[in-house]
Amino acid sequence: MATSSEVFGRFAADLMYESIPEAVRQRAVSCFIDTLGCAVYGARFPWSAATAGYAGLYGGSGQCTVFGREMRRTSAPLAAFANGAAIHAFEQDSLRYPGAGVHPGVALVPPIVAACEETGADGVRAITAFVAACEVLFRIGAATCHSSEKLGFHAPGLTGPLGAAVAAGIVHGLSAQQLSDALGIAASMSAGLLAFTKSRRGATVKRLHMGRAAEAGIVAARLAAAGYEGPETILEGQFGFLEVYCEQSNNEALGAGLGHEWESMKICMKRYPCHVTAQATIQALRGLMAQHGFGAKDVARLAVACHEKILSHHDIRRPGDIMSAQYSFPFSIALAMHRDPDDPGSFDESALSDAAIRQTCDAIELRRGDGLRSAWGSTLAVSLHDGRKFEAEASHFTGMPSHLFSETEERARFLRRTEGSLGLSNAAAWYEKLADLEGQAFFPVGRV
Repeated sequence: MATSSEVFGRFAADLMYESIPEAVRQRAVSCFIDTLGCAVYGARFPWSAATAGYAGLYGGSGQCTVFGREMRRTSAPLAAFANGAAIHAFEQDSLRYPGAGVHPGVALVPPIVAACEETGADGVRAITAFVAACEVLFRIGAATCHSSEKLGFHAPGLTGPLGAAVAAGIVHGLSAQQLSDALGIAASMSAGLLAFTKSRRGATVKRLHMGRAAEAGIVAARLAAAGYEGPETILEGQFGFLEVYCEQSNNEALGAGLGHEWESMKICMKRYPCHVTAQATIQALRGLMAQHGFGAKDVARLAVACHEKILSHHDIRRPGDIMSAQYSFPFSIALAMHRDPDDPGSFDESALSDAAIRQTCDAIELRRGDGLRSAWGSTLAVSLHDGRKFEAEASHFTGMPSHLFSETEERARFLRRTEGSLGLSNAAAWYEKLADLEGQAFFPVGRV
């Protein structure tokens, strides 16, 4: 009987572009657009300059693009590394809904782009690779029951290399057996610890987890293509991925609906540049503020009933750096009460020392909520100094599969993230090519 990695290898190798539903293809294209916008925006930060500099130092004279203002070139593994770190540099990249410890854009797009630049593959191949890898990645994530983080692992750093290996492998034309081997190899490169959530400093390391995941995919695929082998029992077998990395798991989720239920339709884009657990709460609170005409100074009390994971992992009241601030549930909410959270520039260094934001953050009351629709949902109770009281249920945000960004919103978000580095006309031209990715003979990388 075939193991899950062998089944995934056969599925991915056999997947044809023509068999992918149009709606699924479009979700893939939207994820490319969202992710590459994140890459260019994220490249501006010093932590991204460090990873890009490392890639330039050791990558030689490669042919693969490192995104940003300079658009330098390096080797495929190090381009994937630098771009992955940049995409994850500012808490804007995509996820799955319901949550499963996976980040599809940052895990899949960097290895696909690098592999396309190496091979000259077209847009159709890129989309096919993305969908094949996303279907595998999301099922592995679902099988973990999102329990890895209870053990202190940063789940996307664990799952990411496996999806990245399939993504790169499809572009490079790996066989079913080679793709299975690539999964076995990639799982031994899974990594990422949540120590940054409980430390005073060093949260920047979270950005590294996804850079290494993207890089690992290239390495695993190329080794498998060269004959390197990986254990076929890597997912559900003894000492395998699910047994070692998960507090609980569901092996049946690995193959559930494969080939006819499209997990890629569960891709979720973030609206705000902060942890996903705060997104719905921020949107609901901002809605109350707009509807009833009050600001942060008018609030006497804000109480939020939320999921237990927020209390255990995201109740950070004194973040020491931007990463910790974006990971903090109360700090992100407090910032959204004083600044425009739709503007990534609102989450800057000055926010850390903003006395009003810090005071609001300290005052927000959090408790465990019962009967919430999801781990990302909450209920809010707001009391104003003038005696008015409001309540709201935060169950969704724009960017979720049920509340997609419009094409106009998608374009505006891309331009806001890229025009500062590329210029408006170049950014707009790149967007048009990405939106027509199916028709591109080569993957468009936005070079001026």
